[in-house]
Amino acid sequence: MASLTTSFDELFARTPVMAILRGYSPERTVELANNAWDLGVDCIEVPIQNTEALDALTATVTAGKLRGKHVGAGTVVTLEHVRQAAEAGAAFTVSPGLKASVVRASIAAGMPTLPGVATATEIETALDLDLDWVKAFPAAELGPSWFTAMSAPFPQIKFVATGGMGAGNAREFLDGGAKVVSLGSALADPAAWPAIAALVKTPAGSLA
Repeated sequence: MASLTTSFDELFARTPVMAILRGYSPERTVELANNAWDLGVDCIEVPIQNTEALDALTATVTAGKLRGKHVGAGTVVTLEHVRQAAEAGAAFTVSPGLKASVVRASIAAGMPTLPGVATATEIETALDLDLDWVKAFPAAELGPSWFTAMSAPFPQIKFVATGGMGAGNAREFLDGGAKVVSLGSALADPAAWPAIAALVKTPAGSLA
């Protein structure tokens, strides 16, 4: 894997949880990011699909720097998105699918990248691009057994389960073989915070 300033091994070393804050105003995104950081979630992903989302990313990156936290750009599907993410100060990029040009541009810009995969062929393509972390999407539809099945032929790949994840089902995906789970709307529900806090304290597992 290319030598990057911050790797996903480092980003996910303390907890197996990442937060996705999609579709909120910049002010609300920063508020929810602070809630997530207070719960112990280190990494925040802010999807960038419009101008307000870019503003939310920039504001959250600024807030994260004050707390020593990493904020990445999500839904990065074009080279323009890679440029925008880099200009906003994103620490990493995340994509719903796997596009070689986006992977290479992100790495060239100094941002580790987490492309989406759902098949063995896509995992092999990720390996050809020298990646060792990928996003399994949509995880809820793939099911925990998918992670168990894919971990056998691809032990060198580490999966982030994304899509349909919540505090109630995250544990079974981690037990199935996911190294990290991405939580979205649960971060906006105070009733879910105790369960998220407990999940955050789960040992990150063997990242070797």
